[in-house]
Amino acid sequence: MSSEDTRTLLNEIEGHLLIAAAREEGRSAAARFSAPFDWLTPAQRAEMEGRFEAEYLALARASWQHTAERARQMRGEYEAAYRGLRNRLLAG
Repeated sequence: MSSEDTRTLLNEIEGHLLIAAAREEGRSAAARFSAPFDWLTPAQRAEMEGRFEAEYLALARASWQHTAERARQMRGEYEAAYRGLRNRLLAG
């Protein structure tokens, strides 16, 4: 297995672990949120918790995508600054 394949596999595993952790956080948050509503039937509680968890995951995913996009932008900015400094150094 090449180092590129290993890196890809590790990235995929990390992604799955991140999603699993977010799901667990969503479930826990949903349970805490629905706890005061003791008048809900079990079916209503399950529906509320399911919707809460889905929204939690959607917000987490949007946050991750925003962070990844910003990281790409910053990488481009830093690479451009590095090239500029390198060119100035080499010209001198």
